[in-house]
Amino acid sequence: MPDNPQQHALGDRAASQLANITKTPPQYGAITPRWLVRLLDWKPLESGMFRVNRVVNEEEVEVACGGSAPKETTLPETFVDYDDKPREYTLCAISNVLNVQTRVSDLYSNPYDQIKEQLRLTVETVKERQESELINNADYGLLKNVAPSQRVKTRKGSPTPDDLDELLSKVWKEPSFFLAHPRAIAAFGRECTLRGVPPPTVTLFGSPFVTWRGVPIFPTEKLNVDGQAKPKGQKGKTNILLIRVGEKKQGVIGLFQPGLPGEQTPGLSVRFMGINNKSLASYLISLYCSAAILTDDAIAALEDVEVGNYHDAK
Repeated sequence: MPDNPQQHALGDRAASQLANITKTPPQYGAITPRWLVRLLDWKPLESGMFRVNRVVNEEEVEVACGGSAPKETTLPETFVDYDDKPREYTLCAISNVLNVQTRVSDLYSNPYDQIKEQLRLTVETVKERQESELINNADYGLLKNVAPSQRVKTRKGSPTPDDLDELLSKVWKEPSFFLAHPRAIAAFGRECTLRGVPPPTVTLFGSPFVTWRGVPIFPTEKLNVDGQAKPKGQKGKTNILLIRVGEKKQGVIGLFQPGLPGEQTPGLSVRFMGINNKSLASYLISLYCSAAILTDDAIAALEDVEVGNYHDAK
């Protein structure tokens, strides 16, 4: 029967009942690029623990520089002392149990496997939480573990080129990248434009990124604005991090547990837990990770960054 009495041809709505409609996998808007996880140097731990041994008398180690005079000199005597209570890191577990009704997976897995898609979306959620914990965890999170000497306040609220230069003076040994909320990057761009020095961009991993002094600025919503990833108001405050990564550079490294049963990616495993008497198939998703700052000057934080200041064009 036609969709409309006045219609004398088959309509779209009726025809679609017989059509093989093209479908897509579930589109999950909460997935982000997770640049921090991608850029960190990851170190496997066999025992689940990691200890950072540091030198405590680095300013007191003396050496002699010989001149051309042929006289005997007394060489300075010294030794390198270590911290007798080094920081130890224990891997943090991020876990979830996925339940899938077997009737649903049996009847509705064409064209997309229901179990596979459910696992994919749950794993993505766990990985998003991983990046958030690397930044905000109360124990090992990067924000909490920035040394007091490496914390800088903004001069005028908005992030200015002078503020980012101050961060570069704190992490001057081979800085790797800035990390900032997208709105903080936009605020920095406005301040640069106001001063007539728009920041250049560079293409990395197939995407353009704003840079400052040649150091790329990577966006992440995990550096919250007033405690929120997606603030509703125009104004708010956040932080900007400057990080040096890599164990050889004495920078920031990620830690993970290798060789897990059901390992899918480093540190992440998926294990089938069985089917209960209500026909629910259960899967355990576990991710073990942590982060360590090897030396204080491997990271610096710009604090009280205001993201809501705008300027009228003159």
